[in-house]
Amino acid sequence: MASWFCNDEDSEPEEAIVDGGFRKLSYVGAAAYERLRSHHQKKHRKAWNVTSGQAVGEVLQTPAGPISWPSTTDPADKHDDWFPKKFFDVMCQTQIWCDVTSLGPPDGQFMTQFQDALVAIAKNAESRSKEEPIIVRMLFGNIIGMPVDCDSVMNELVEKLDEDANIRLWVGAWRKGVSWNHSKIIAVDGQHLITGGHNLWTKHYLNKQPVHDLTMQLEGRVAHDGHLYANAQWEYVEEQQETLIGTVVQYLPDNFPMVLPVRVTISEWPENALNGFRSDSLEYPPPYVKLHGRNKTRSAQDIPMISMGRLGAMMAPHPSDEAFVAMFDASKTSIRMALQDLGPITLPGVPGPVAVPGTGWPKPYLEAFGRAIWDRNVKIEIALSNPSSIPDGLSPTEACYGNGWSTSDVAAEIIKTIPANFEDVDEAELREIIGTNLHICFIKEAKGDAWDDGMTMGMHAKHFIIDDRCYYIGSQNLYVCDLAEWGVVIDDPEQTKKCMQEYWNPLWKASHTHDDFLRSAEVFNALDVDRDGKNPLFVDEKTRKLMEEAKRAQHRCPGDSKHHKEDRNA
Repeated sequence: MASWFCNDEDSEPEEAIVDGGFRKLSYVGAAAYERLRSHHQKKHRKAWNVTSGQAVGEVLQTPAGPISWPSTTDPADKHDDWFPKKFFDVMCQTQIWCDVTSLGPPDGQFMTQFQDALVAIAKNAESRSKEEPIIVRMLFGNIIGMPVDCDSVMNELVEKLDEDANIRLWVGAWRKGVSWNHSKIIAVDGQHLITGGHNLWTKHYLNKQPVHDLTMQLEGRVAHDGHLYANAQWEYVEEQQETLIGTVVQYLPDNFPMVLPVRVTISEWPENALNGFRSDSLEYPPPYVKLHGRNKTRSAQDIPMISMGRLGAMMAPHPSDEAFVAMFDASKTSIRMALQDLGPITLPGVPGPVAVPGTGWPKPYLEAFGRAIWDRNVKIEIALSNPSSIPDGLSPTEACYGNGWSTSDVAAEIIKTIPANFEDVDEAELREIIGTNLHICFIKEAKGDAWDDGMTMGMHAKHFIIDDRCYYIGSQNLYVCDLAEWGVVIDDPEQTKKCMQEYWNPLWKASHTHDDFLRSAEVFNALDVDRDGKNPLFVDEKTRKLMEEAKRAQHRCPGDSKHHKEDRNA
């Protein structure tokens, strides 16, 4: 199957990691930790870590926080202008180091807040010596066909900065094949952290038909892990730029079209300013180390957390993929999920839906759900994006949330794993347990599943809850997609209860209506349908063009972006 998941036979157990923090984890967190420490030692403190911290305030959800789910009207004008300000509030606390990662650079109100945050950071840096400037690193994804123009991004970011500001800023982007950064992190001084699902795009969140999404703000030792994960990506950028091809590419304009499996770009401000700071190369930012932060000790209020992610095509196998399965397998009572999709991307304009050739369903997750339902009588609840939901009048190639699969499709793919992995499954018993334990719906508000103009409501959250005592919020979709992702597991029953009250409970109450109960006959009659993509080696030219269109549309940046230059040769 796809390379995003590594089975036991593909990965030899590694030497155990001693980490005292694991002793405070629940049975769910401990299951994830056991998988991580035994199979992903080399990525410890790069892509995962057992740590601690505190959740700050309520979870950051748009549109309009928890009042949106019971709403019977479209969001009012300026409904979520507060949200970009949250990024400013965290960034302007920077005294030493700020890391930002996202799919694409900020635009609109997000860019304005980033500009103002850099001015505030420069003010903070006035008391520091010129030999110790504040470091700011921003890293984005070179979406296939739409590479980031790092020079253009940099020029806009520094528009409000004085030329002698005592900060050093780098903007970078990378792609390897069809893999790039998709994580969303703001980490400051090893103390402050924002992570979740939100991109930095105004039209997707702040205007008409906004997409539902979820992010959280944390403080404490967990913030170090955001910096260290950024380090791993910056290491790759430097490694690729140091190759012969990379040396040539760095002198080409960022928007220069290239037919290359790897594309990294980087820009610095002020250019070549750090004489003596990195004598080997003035182009790359220094790596973050914990000494750069204030090494905040654990507080009595800190709760257990696990940071976990994956590095896409840069480095496999992937810690978070396998940790998710371990957590699902540890469930005893419930698995609740708010997701964009579970099914693969589909061919545009083709009746079906029809999976893009070469893609498939996330079998390890689906099999874990099947085991939970059949073996342990676990209840599974899944809220998904309405198919083909598009915000603010954008085109389907600019923003399309929901790959097109029905709730019956999703249910069938989960159900079929049970007779495939268990002997002597009685169909009548299976129908009964599925009717009780599997509930899937598309998101709704009290007004229904569509805005006033008829456009359906989109979902971009990546969130799940195990046994109402442990939850994940991050950037990683559960459908198969080999990108670099990162998020945090909060392993504390009280904080989980609080998060559910703020987000899951109102979402599920509004979304799971009587119309969504799975029709048993429809689902069970479709268990033999093959919903995986065909072999891409045996497709015609028309299908191949549709494949390219689907892949380019999967993470399309805003069409009017001045910081992406279309690369038709990619």
